[in-house]
Amino acid sequence: MSENSSTTLPGTVERIIKPLSGDEPEKAQIAINGADHLYREIRIENTLTDENGDPVRLKQGAEVEVTVEAPPEATTPAPKTDPNTEKSEEIEAGDKKA
Repeated sequence: MSENSSTTLPGTVERIIKPLSGDEPEKAQIAINGADHLYREIRIENTLTDENGDPVRLKQGAEVEVTVEAPPEATTPAPKTDPNTEKSEEIEAGDKKA
């Protein structure tokens, strides 16, 4: 099991982008569900490997999972949330200083 922190979000392959020239790879545009509207689409090279090590490609409309993973040194603890107010303690402390 990985010691890295991670989150996984569902996504959908919106379209397959053919290369303009022969030396560029095909791209898959993926819409990430749950991301901010203006930042929900990413484009990746459409080259994956199946369980046998064979090259495969994504199809338009395919449901996928997008995982973001970071090592411990790249993360900080999240502020604790007060379930009664749904505000973080960090925000409340900042409000009291103002």
